[in-house]
Amino acid sequence: MNWTDIVNALFEFSAILFLSLNCIQIHKDKMVKGLSVLAITFFSIWGYWNIFFYSHNDLTWSGIAGGFVALVNTVYVFQLMHYTKYPGGKNEVHEQKEW
Repeated sequence: MNWTDIVNALFEFSAILFLSLNCIQIHKDKMVKGLSVLAITFFSIWGYWNIFFYSHNDLTWSGIAGGFVALVNTVYVFQLMHYTKYPGGKNEVHEQKEW
């Protein structure tokens, strides 16, 4: 067991907590303002790369934590896409914008 793996995994597990706070808040707000779906998508893809990278370098705990970070980031991306398309939630009635 590598101590640097454990320290890195602690940072990754902390990231899960903070990302989850974003998911909870966007669920409460039911709208997206000032966030880039592209940026969060980038970090999700990076998270999936980290799963491979950590496991390839025998960083087991970082790989496990990184997998959860990627999963929470993916949930966050889908929330951003959903609430961008349906601000206020899917059951809200919205006026069609005329261009």
